[in-house]
Formats: sequence, C-alpha cells, structure tokens
Amino acid sequence: MNPRREFLKTAALAGAALTIDGTRADAVPQPGPRQAAAAAAPFAAPPLETVRVGFVGVGHQGTSHVENFLRIPGVDITAICDVQPPHAERARQRVRAAGRPAPAVYTGGLDDYKRMIDEAPVDLVFVATHWDYHAPVMLYGMRAGKHVATEVPLAVTLDECWELVETAERTRRHCVMMENCCYDRTEMMILAMVRRGLFGELLHAEGGYLHDLRELKLTDFYYDRWRLKHSVARNGDLYPTHGLGPIAQWLDINRGNQFDYLVTMGSPSRGLREWAAEHIGPGSVEATQTYALSDVVNTLIKTRRGATILLTHDTNLPRPYSRKILLQGTRGLVRKYPEQKIHVEGRSPAHRWEDLEAYRAEFEHPVWRALEEASRGAGHGGMDYIEDYRLVAALREGTPTDIDVYDGAAWTAITMLSERSIANRSAAQDVPDFTRGAWQTRPALDLGERRPA
Repeated sequence: MNPRREFLKTAALAGAALTIDGTRADAVPQPGPRQAAAAAAPFAAPPLETVRVGFVGVGHQGTSHVENFLRIPGVDITAICDVQPPHAERARQRVRAAGRPAPAVYTGGLDDYKRMIDEAPVDLVFVATHWDYHAPVMLYGMRAGKHVATEVPLAVTLDECWELVETAERTRRHCVMMENCCYDRTEMMILAMVRRGLFGELLHAEGGYLHDLRELKLTDFYYDRWRLKHSVARNGDLYPTHGLGPIAQWLDINRGNQFDYLVTMGSPSRGLREWAAEHIGPGSVEATQTYALSDVVNTLIKTRRGATILLTHDTNLPRPYSRKILLQGTRGLVRKYPEQKIHVEGRSPAHRWEDLEAYRAEFEHPVWRALEEASRGAGHGGMDYIEDYRLVAALREGTPTDIDVYDGAAWTAITMLSERSIANRSAAQDVPDFTRGAWQTRPALDLGERRPA
C-alpha cells in the first residue's frame, strides 16, 4: 500500500462530502430561532474564581496555549485530550513541571473528548485540533454546560456557524474563536488610532494570510496531513481571519456595521504540484494530484457603511510571510507590510510616509502597556499570551469576551462564501447576519483604547 496515495484518496472522498457552498452534503439542517435577534448587550457569564481548563488537541499550537495558561493567574489545567498519546503526555509533563497537579489524560481516539467533557472538572474547553473538529467539540462542550474556545476557524460549514450561534444563545455559554492577530501589538495600536479618530472616516482596508506552507502541507508536519486535504478539496479563502479579525474590529463589524456582500476570484493552482515535483519527485502522488485551491485568492467585501475590504489568501507559492494590513481613511492611512508606515494629513510631511514607530509613545494600546512584560517570550511575539489572558480575565471577572460567537461566525463565514463565489464565476454572495439585526444597536468594542494612555 502506498500511504501517500491512500491519503490523497481519503482527501478526495472528504471533499466529495462537501457541497459547493461549504455545507456538508450529508448534513442535517439544524433548527433554531434564526428570526430572533441577538441580545443588544454583549453576553457575560457569572464570574469564576478559578478557571478550570480542559484542552482538546495539544499539538503545535495547543502546546503553546498550555504554556500560556500556566503563566496566567487563576487557572488550573485539569484535563488533556489528544489522539496522539505522546502529545498528551508532553503537555501533562509541562503542567507537572510548573508545580501543578497532573491533569487527567484522555487518548482513547477521536471522540474521547466527549469522555473528558463528561468526566473532568472543567469550566472551559479549549480546542486546538484540526479544523473539522472545532465545531463538534464546542457544540458538545456547550451542551454539557462548559464555556468553549477554539483556534481559528470557528467552523468549516455555514450550518456549523449557525448551530454554534444558536447553541451559545440557548445554553448561555461563551463560544470564542481565538484570533491571536487581533492582539498583535501593531494591530492593537491601529485600533487605538482608529478610536481616537486619527484616520477620519474609514473607507478601505486590506489584509490576508500570505504564508508559504508548501513544505508543511506536503510533508507530515500536520497530523494526518489534514491541511493538505482542504487544499485538495476546496477552493476559496480558507484562512481569512488573521487579516480580517483586526479589520472587523476597526470597522465595528457586528457593532454598528456589518459585512454586506462579497465577490471572490482565484488564480490557477500551480505551487503545490511544482514543489512536490521538485522535492518529492515528478512521478509522486503529490506531484500528479489535482489541487482545488487556487494559489492566490482575492476576496472583496462591502460593508453596510460602504467601506471595502480586500483579503488575499496565498499559501502555495514562494514568498515572505505577510498579512498585508492596510487601513485607509479620509485623513490618512497606515500599513504594516513590508514596512510599518503611516501618513496622516496635517501631521505627516506632504506626500511622504513616516515610520509608524514614531507614533507608538502616543498611541500604544493600553492592553499592551499593561501586559508587555508578562507576555515576553510567548508565542508570536507575545500576542498569544495576551489573547489567552484576556479570555481568562473575562471569565474570572464576569465580563463579555473581546471576541464573541457572532464575530467568530461572521469572520469564518467568509471562507464558505468565497468558495461559493468562485464556483459561480465570482458572483456576489450576501453575508449572513448572525446577529439577526442586533448589529445596529450593539455597542462598539472598547478595550480601553478610547482614552489616551
């Protein structure tokens, strides 16, 4: 048996289970009160003195979160679940090395998370598995009375997005997508600038995920090569939220503004086959397999206030890492890649960029001022620690989370809608309103950036 050929056969079969709009062909429609509006006030649960956490998935990113939670006051890691026993044991040993009681370990297969949720003393189920398991684990957790959080994306179908929204509303439990890029130092400083009106009316933003993943996809870096399976079966912006999350916060999405509709186009697919031919062999399964995912996918989104957003997904070509990040208003603009630059009318030299760093003393976000030292050495420049800290703080203080289920659903839905647009000659696709009208009155996000530090 050729394991790579068997893998790609499995990938093709997995793709056959998906319809063109990103819903599962065998999915049972989920009933729910989709006509009822979400509450105008953001949801807050009763405070927890100590947050007991159970992890489902402790591979690459999951292990990083375990290390973060061990550094945050008021947290007990009580359970670890992973399909690979060595990963679970590694996480267990890190908890013990921190002087904490050893967590219970669950390694009995893909559904053993259910036993963990049923048996272990946990308040928060934290999911860092491959994408297909994010929604099922969270749904099971909320129905068992637990708060839930997941690595991006929130789900892989629109039906799952709706079911997560409705389940969070019905069970009164937090359902959070952990978009770490919303906590990047630069993105948070831009948020502070926006709140203080530096750029005037916001008209256009750009972002994306541009990351050369060819070697990681085409080798065994990802468990069961799960990420490659999506490249085989799906064509759209498969990973929009790293760029879109911060932009959505700048533009008040779900809080006075909303995504209205989008159109998406994709380039030919060349990069994975060419890399495989060069590095694995021209006759290899990987080099002869057809990949649905376009090498470059561009999505243009229109908001209800009229602003435009350009998202780019590019993971199959040689390139330096970028999330693009650009924001344009009537009074100026700011960008992050390839260099951090800003131009503000009446403040910057005419027709010239300035270094963004020159604005940091005035516009550093207060969250970063407070947590810079505590986050030092954590993943992705510290933003991973800050996102975990903010989640724990909300649970312990009984306050709304920075990112809620409506945000996670709206940001994630761009993937499925982009697939549908590409499949229909870039036809415009309406973005669902997961708040059912409540976006018009929900208050804007405020993490303290409205007041000068």
